[in-house]
Amino acid sequence: MKRAEVYRSSDARPERGDKAGYYVVVSRNYIARSRDIDTVICAPVYSRILGVSTEITIGPGSGVPHVSSVRCDFLMLMFKSRLKYVGQLAEQDVERLDRALGAALGIDSHEHA
Repeated sequence: MKRAEVYRSSDARPERGDKAGYYVVVSRNYIARSRDIDTVICAPVYSRILGVSTEITIGPGSGVPHVSSVRCDFLMLMFKSRLKYVGQLAEQDVERLDRALGAALGIDSHEHA
């Protein structure tokens, strides 16, 4: 498992309207790859696109069935064992993800470069 990979969970989550869904791993690779750590932080993927600075759009090339939004305002802690790999973000999408995460967390990415 690594950062910016896309996973599907079959677990119904109350915060998703009791539905299963797709997630993008946003934890750093040290956490994502560690066999000693059971969880990762993920950004949920939704079919509805809001067009806000804290989300990015991705498409089937990333492993999701249709154009969708990755919402960085709603980060979730997920068990690695409950996630099934479906794809990964393209390099330009990772850059957009970083900007959206910065906006969601109130962090100016240029200050930490």
